[in-house]
Amino acid sequence: MDFKNVVYNAARDGKLRRLKVFLEHRNAEEVLMLIGTKTNGATPLVMACRNGHYDVVEYLVDRCNADLEQPGSVVFDGETIEGAPPLWCAAAAGHFSVVKFLVRRGASVNSTTKTNSTPLRAACFDGHYEIVKFLVEQGADIEVSNRHGHTCLMIACYKGHYQIAQYLLGLGANVNRKSVKGNTALHDCAESGSLNILKMLIEHGAKMDVDSYGMTPLLAASVTGHSHIVEYLIQLPRIVTREESVDALELLGATFVDKKRDMIGALALWKRAMAIRFEDGVPSLPKPVQTATVEAYEHSREMRTAEELDSLLADPDEMRMQALLIRERILGPAHPDTSYYVRYRGAVYADAGKFSRCISLWSYALDMQQAMLEPLNPMTQSSLFSFTELFSFMMGEEGRSSGRGRRVPSVSFDDMLSVLLKAVAEVRSGVCLVPERDSSHLHRVLVICLHLACLTVKVLTNMGQSEWDRALKVIYLLVSLNPRGKGGQTPLHLACSEEAALVGRYPACRFPAPALVAALLKTGADPNSLDDSGSSPLHIAAKCRPVSAPLVRSLLEAGAHFDARDASGRTFTSLLQQSEQDVSKICQPMRYTTLACLAARTIRKAGIPFAGQIPRHLEPFVLQH
Repeated sequence: MDFKNVVYNAARDGKLRRLKVFLEHRNAEEVLMLIGTKTNGATPLVMACRNGHYDVVEYLVDRCNADLEQPGSVVFDGETIEGAPPLWCAAAAGHFSVVKFLVRRGASVNSTTKTNSTPLRAACFDGHYEIVKFLVEQGADIEVSNRHGHTCLMIACYKGHYQIAQYLLGLGANVNRKSVKGNTALHDCAESGSLNILKMLIEHGAKMDVDSYGMTPLLAASVTGHSHIVEYLIQLPRIVTREESVDALELLGATFVDKKRDMIGALALWKRAMAIRFEDGVPSLPKPVQTATVEAYEHSREMRTAEELDSLLADPDEMRMQALLIRERILGPAHPDTSYYVRYRGAVYADAGKFSRCISLWSYALDMQQAMLEPLNPMTQSSLFSFTELFSFMMGEEGRSSGRGRRVPSVSFDDMLSVLLKAVAEVRSGVCLVPERDSSHLHRVLVICLHLACLTVKVLTNMGQSEWDRALKVIYLLVSLNPRGKGGQTPLHLACSEEAALVGRYPACRFPAPALVAALLKTGADPNSLDDSGSSPLHIAAKCRPVSAPLVRSLLEAGAHFDARDASGRTFTSLLQQSEQDVSKICQPMRYTTLACLAARTIRKAGIPFAGQIPRHLEPFVLQH
C-alpha cells in the first residue's frame, strides 16, 4: 500500500479518522516524511487548507508538526498555482477559520507564491473581505505586488470588489502605482466596468495616466465597450481633454461595429465625436490627413465630415473599414487589439466565402505583428497557424459551395508563397534569439512553416518551372538557416515525422510528407544530420506506421547512410524489424550500402582504434556505424 497517497487523499478529502489510523502509531520521523511528501505537487497540509478542512489542518500542524511554510501546487478556476504556501491556499479559497488558525500558529502573512502573490492578494482576488481585514491587522503588506506589478488595490478594482477597494484606499494604498506594463488601478476599473470604484479612485486622486501602449483608462473603457465609463469620464474636463473625448467616442464606435455589431449606435457615436471636433466657439479638431491608403482596407479613407458619415449606413462594408481605420489610428499598430480586429474581420469575410478579402486582411495583420512584436510572439504564431488552416480548407473544398452560395476558389500560388516567406522570416528571427529562450516557440513556428511549405509544394503540382524555382528559393532560405526544433530536430527530421503533424480542422497535408522531403533535399538539407538522440531523418522515417517507401528512397538517393546507428545503437533495419516490417519491400539494402559504410562497420566491429588515425572529419562517420 502506498501510505503517502493514503495520507494525501485523506487530508485532501477531510478524512481525519483515516488520517489518524495511518499516522498515530508511527514514529515522529516517519510522520514528518509522510506529511512532507508532495503528491501531484502538493503536501497534505496544502490540500487540507485549499479545501478548508479545519480539523485536518489542526491535526497536521499541532500533532504532526507539519511545516507551515512548505508550498505546493494547487488549482484554482482551472489554473495551476505553483509554490503556494498553505496560508495562501486558505486565503484564496475563503476559509477564514483556517486562515486565523495558521496565522495564530505562526504562518507568515507575507509569504508568496512563485509569481509573488501574497495571501492578501489572493483574498482580494475573490473578494474575501473579512480575510483581507484580518490579514492586514496581522501585518500583511498591502503594497506587495505580484510579478506583473499588480497590487492588491489593482486586483480588487479589476474584480469589482468595492468594499475591499474602499478599505485599501482608507489604509493609504497607492492609487497611482503602475504595473510592469504601466497600467494603474484606474485602468483596471475602466476595463472591468466598475464605475462606482472608478469614481472612488478619482476622489482619492487617481490620475488619467497612460500604460505601455499609450492607453489611458478612458481609451481602455472604449476598447472594452464600457459606454457608462466613457460617458462619465468625458464629463470631467479637469482630467479629460477635448481631444481625448473625441478619440474615446470614435474608438467606442469602432468597438460597437466589431464587438457589438451595432452599426446605428456606432454611427451615433462617430457623429457626436464629429460635432465635438467642429463645435462653435473653440478651435476645430480636424482628423489628421491620411497620406496613404491600405490595400487590405480597399483603400478606404476615414470620413472627415458629418455629411460623409451620413452615407455610411447605406454601406455596412465601408463602415467596417472605418472601424479598422479608426482603431489603427488611435491605438497604433503595436496594440494587440489593432491586429486582432483586422484578423477578426478577415475571418468574418472567410465565413462569408470572401477568401481574397480574408487573405488580404490577415496578411496585413501579420505584417503588423512581425513589425511590432518580438520574434515568435504567440499572436504571430496564431496568425501563421490560421493561414495553414485557411489554405488547407480551401485546398480541400476547392470548387465546392461555401458561405452564401459562393464556391471555394483555388489558392493563389502568390498568396501561398508570400505567407511562406513571412513564416521563414519568423523562423530566422527566432533562430537569432539568445539560446536561453524557450525553444518550444521556435519549434511551433518551424512546424507551422513546414506545413505551409508542404501546402506550397502541393499547389506546385500543376505549376510551371518558374513557380517551382521561386518556391524552392524560399525553401532554400529555410534550410540555410539550419533551424532546430525540440530535441534538435532539423526541418528534414520534422518532415519525416508523424509527430510533426499539426492538429488542424482541415488537414490538406499529412506528415511524414514525401514531396516536402524531396523539396528539402533538393535545396540542400543534409540527410545525415543528427538530432539530440543521434537519430538521422532516416531513423525518424523508420518509426512511422507505415513507413513511406518513396520518402525513404528519397533520403537514400540523397546520400543517407543506410546502416548508420542512432545513440541507442539502432539502425534503419533494426527499427523496421521492431515493427515487423520487411525492409526488402521498401528498398534494396545492397544498393545503398557503400564501401565506406562497410569499412566503417569493419573498424567498429573489430575495435580498431581510429581516433587521430584517420582524417578528423571522418571520425563522426565511423562513430555512426
